[in-house]
Amino acid sequence: MEKHEEVLVAIRQIIRAIDLHSKKLSKEYGLTGPQLILMRAIQEMDNVTIKELSKHTNVSQATTTTIIDRLELNGYVQRIRSESDRRKVHAHLTDKGKELLDNAPLPLQDSFVNKFHNLEAWEQSLLLSSVQRVSAMMNAEDIDAAPVLQLEGIAKS
Repeated sequence: MEKHEEVLVAIRQIIRAIDLHSKKLSKEYGLTGPQLILMRAIQEMDNVTIKELSKHTNVSQATTTTIIDRLELNGYVQRIRSESDRRKVHAHLTDKGKELLDNAPLPLQDSFVNKFHNLEAWEQSLLLSSVQRVSAMMNAEDIDAAPVLQLEGIAKS
């Protein structure tokens, strides 16, 4: 196999790993990756507004609202209006949402981030520059993408 083919195979393996993780998450827990990430952020940040949640997760405020709508519909999240400022609405996990999170796996990127941070600084830089080069070679460097590993469109969540 030629080197360019090996690179393309590796890219396809990454895409496939994301797809398999996403399907498993959906099948076993009824969640998408972005839903899981937002629920974990709500748990971590506690008493968080949609705007703060959006900033923290690098997901647009409109998409965050759409995801929260779905989570609220499923009974995992509840919106509570602020007592001190009635214009603000905070997202809270319900008991059902907390229970789901206790059993749900970590998002795929958490595993990646942990392994990445265990690399030496020079190796992190090498990987970053290599992946950025591949992105540029595929004319993808201007495509807007949040650091959330998923295949399905984030707005579908």
